[in-house]
Amino acid sequence: MSNPEYYKDKICIVTGANSGIGYAVSEELLKRGAIVYMAGRNPDKVSKAAQKLSKFKDRVHTIIVDVTVQEQVENAINNTVAETGRLDLLFNNAGVGGTLQFETATMEDWKNIIDVNLWSVIYGVHTAVPIMLKQGSGHIINTSSIAGLLPPPFQALYSLTKFGVTGMTECLRYEYAEKGLHFSTICPANIATPIFQKSIDGTTHDEIKIPDDAYPVDKAAQIILDRVSEYKGIIVVPEEPYTKQWKLYCQQNEEVEEVMLQMARDRREAYEKGGNYY
Repeated sequence: MSNPEYYKDKICIVTGANSGIGYAVSEELLKRGAIVYMAGRNPDKVSKAAQKLSKFKDRVHTIIVDVTVQEQVENAINNTVAETGRLDLLFNNAGVGGTLQFETATMEDWKNIIDVNLWSVIYGVHTAVPIMLKQGSGHIINTSSIAGLLPPPFQALYSLTKFGVTGMTECLRYEYAEKGLHFSTICPANIATPIFQKSIDGTTHDEIKIPDDAYPVDKAAQIILDRVSEYKGIIVVPEEPYTKQWKLYCQQNEEVEEVMLQMARDRREAYEKGGNYY
């Protein structure tokens, strides 16, 4: 059962906090009584996001950080701890999408998506774990994807980074279970956020529409924080039908195999026609 008091007065850092899941989680954390450091690369965007939450007054703070740069991530976390005396929850949430034909992907595409989706998480975890070990407590929440549990065709680059995040986080969950540290992996499916409109290099494509059936991001944030407070390891959002699909995939279910193959056909057809195959 979720713990409504879990976040009260907790020091939280959320990366990628100016939009999407990061912003929604930041807002929900504040509603639940947390002290939130909203982190992002663009000073203007981070400032505007924080201003929208100004009713929470001195519990809202901002950090300007490029999560692909190790030194900046280390400084962001260490400076926060120097200011507050501790770090209770770290949400390594920043990320970019990536749906494209494997044969058209460049090495620059690979570098961009790995730097943002995987290295940024490694930097955050690497910096936070010693701090949390020293204080004897802490919770690290890494944003993966349903593509970190299931392998969607045309998302080989993206899925590689997300499977990496899932695997690392699960390993650490067991490694530090008896040290007072907790780890959770958020695995969102289609959530109504701008990630659908962002390419691997960070370019925004306004002409691409967020799917009509995408799950509301505010409801996703509520589920995420409920499950985090329960110390759940893998958090699928929305939970159904995706949890069922993941379990069936692990069992090599024939229906799921056909779903994946059909997705590949549909996406290749859309790609060849020059359309949107997200």
